Amino acid sequence: MSKLRLTDIKKSYHSGETVQALKGISLEFRESEFVSILGPSGCGKTTLLNIVGGLDRYDEGDLSLGGRSTKHFKDRDWDAYRNHSIGFVFQNYNLIAHQTILQNVEIAMTLSGVSVSERKQKAKVALESVGLGSKLDKRPNQLSGGQMQRVAIARALVNDPDIILADEPTGALDSQTSVQVMEILKDISTTKLVIMVTHNADLAEEYSSRIIHLRDGEVQSDSNPMLNDKNGQLSPSGGEKLSLSQTSMSLMTAASLSFKNLLTKKGRTLITSFAGSIGIIGVALVLALSTGLSNYISKMQSETLAGFPLTISENVQQIEGPPDQAGSFLTGDNDGEDDEFPSGDVLYSHDSAANTQQHTNVLTTDYFEYIANIGQALPDAVNAVSFGRDVNMNVLAKGDKDVVKFETAATPSPEMPPGFGSASTYWQELPENKEFITSLYDLIGEDSRYPTAANEVAIVVDSYNRLDRAFFEKLGIFLDEEEYKLSDFIGKKMLKVVQNDSFYTEKENGIFAPATAETYSSLYEDAIGMELTITGILRLKDGNASSSGYLSEGLVYTPKLTDYIVNDSAESAISLAQQASDRDVVLNTPFANEQARDARLRALGAVTTPSSISIYPKDFSSKDEIKQYLDAYNDGKLEKDQIVYTDMSEMIGSAIQTVLDTVSYVLIGFAAISLVVSTIMIGIITYVSVLERTKEIGILRSIGARKKDISRLFNAETLIVGFVAGTLGIVISYLLTLVVNSVIANLLNIEGITQLTVIHSAVLIIGSMLLTLIAGMIPARAATKKDPVIALRSE
Repeated sequence: MSKLRLTDIKKSYHSGETVQALKGISLEFRESEFVSILGPSGCGKTTLLNIVGGLDRYDEGDLSLGGRSTKHFKDRDWDAYRNHSIGFVFQNYNLIAHQTILQNVEIAMTLSGVSVSERKQKAKVALESVGLGSKLDKRPNQLSGGQMQRVAIARALVNDPDIILADEPTGALDSQTSVQVMEILKDISTTKLVIMVTHNADLAEEYSSRIIHLRDGEVQSDSNPMLNDKNGQLSPSGGEKLSLSQTSMSLMTAASLSFKNLLTKKGRTLITSFAGSIGIIGVALVLALSTGLSNYISKMQSETLAGFPLTISENVQQIEGPPDQAGSFLTGDNDGEDDEFPSGDVLYSHDSAANTQQHTNVLTTDYFEYIANIGQALPDAVNAVSFGRDVNMNVLAKGDKDVVKFETAATPSPEMPPGFGSASTYWQELPENKEFITSLYDLIGEDSRYPTAANEVAIVVDSYNRLDRAFFEKLGIFLDEEEYKLSDFIGKKMLKVVQNDSFYTEKENGIFAPATAETYSSLYEDAIGMELTITGILRLKDGNASSSGYLSEGLVYTPKLTDYIVNDSAESAISLAQQASDRDVVLNTPFANEQARDARLRALGAVTTPSSISIYPKDFSSKDEIKQYLDAYNDGKLEKDQIVYTDMSEMIGSAIQTVLDTVSYVLIGFAAISLVVSTIMIGIITYVSVLERTKEIGILRSIGARKKDISRLFNAETLIVGFVAGTLGIVISYLLTLVVNSVIANLLNIEGITQLTVIHSAVLIIGSMLLTLIAGMIPARAATKKDPVIALRSE
């Protein structure tokens, strides 16, 4: 029964001159027989074998297998044909050196989708059938020539192909081993078609069931042709129809082959990876430096802006606008005229008084709610929001023997000329954001803790643990000692807030008199009020000198204390009396204006709404977001209903961040050049690898690997190299950042100047893999274009 039919096969090669290798070969082969093809060198034996095996293409004629013509086969059909129908046995064995013999036999099945467990079992059975069951984990270079040829035979058999093609299988073996190989092939021929090309006529005569002689590309003789009539007509085709399923090499198989190949060249792989990592190291260090500096500058900005909040108050605002825009200062409508920085040849006379307008903010409940929502609207922009309520607190202090009044209201400083500032109150409200303060200040002293309750306060000292002598005097400490212990204050109760009804006494004429120094002691001991405990001592963190404007030295208290005092004072007798009177119930004088009356009401706690708001941005970009948020409130409102804020940091620019970004981009550009150079080098080395693995390419193509599979093989190799290069670069970069951080910390006392983030590390490793993949695409494409016949001949 016919298995394989060649009909008028012709093949020519064109290399300067045309050489006709096969001249109309017509042969038919049985399903099971041992055919030897003999002939002198150059007669077309190997060309015929390669055409039957699908490694080479015929120019004319037809090749039919199982009744199916191959005339219209595409590349993927020929790949499947070689994998499922053909098994090759080569003169030079053509085993993959970096694979074990078990893996060499398995590899054909990886292309046909056989499961891992099944292909291992089949490979073991195939090797046992050729007497190599005890050498499964050996590599080809650990075997003799005869053993390697038996591995090749096992590989040819493992996929149960229809045809075994043997090209000079005994050419490189001694006579005894040659006989062993021929016995194996003869045994195979009882169930399969075996076609052998050889120069050894004696072995062919002894073992073959059919001998075909070729000369000059033509059949000279056939010892046992398939003829069914005297005219020599070929018999009709028989046997089962050929069924081909597509082959495919999995990514894991490609990665495994590539990884094992790289392991055979560990030194070069490491050098290549290190070279590829140089660019990654450069970019990683620049990103780490940029991140560290950005964080450092953001921290500086946050610390700096701690002393320069955006403020909103009910005080009269003096607003100066551009020329001729007195009516539209707040809305900014100028119709395109009188722009800043005019380019014309003109000089204007300017009346600043005429272009200045007064505006008084009216802070309503709606506006307070709008400000209260700023944390939700801009969660990453606001450090803290504090509200000022201008209420006077009746605080008595007993730091030593005597009780004194701790003045909480600002008073003119006797050491400065009139109008040039006031003495420090040493009394300040903490913001709601505890994390903001603890990020700027350390708690020092044993058992020192942050105040949280209404009856808790803390002391703020400067970076030298100093406090002005005037502060101690306000506490009633008049000793001449230069030093105190922190424990003298931490946990101590030496302050008391006295309620209005105890501190003020109403006279017969309706005027209220504040307590005098003679009554302070009795009030401290007996009056209704709240004792304050000093829970801790706050000191500016080392390196945060720029934030010294947020908390001034002295006592700081919680917003809960303010709420307590305001709620109590609002219902006090003096507050109710002042609300009902047009005269000052303390001084018994008329008010100069409504603003003066409002100030007295606030001081007595009769007005509970805040009179001012301070918003502390995290950095300069956040400040701009906050200003946009505040401006949005004014949209569509009349000028009298709009709220004007004061930006105390207007003169502090964000040029440093711009310079940093510019420098970072430049440095990344230079580092990227080294990355590109490294990538090109990896591409060149990948091309060298293609040249070195040319035979492996031929072997894989001979067992049915597609061009896409060959490309995948080298893409996997470049991805592995890229991963190793990226990981190596990140590890080296991280170690370098430790060194740089240590040096900078010792020299400049700046911690963490370089910070390599996990995200940057992951992106750089992935980027390294992508770049090496791109670099390897050209070599990988070159590998797919290699002729498998020529590739198999390479060494």
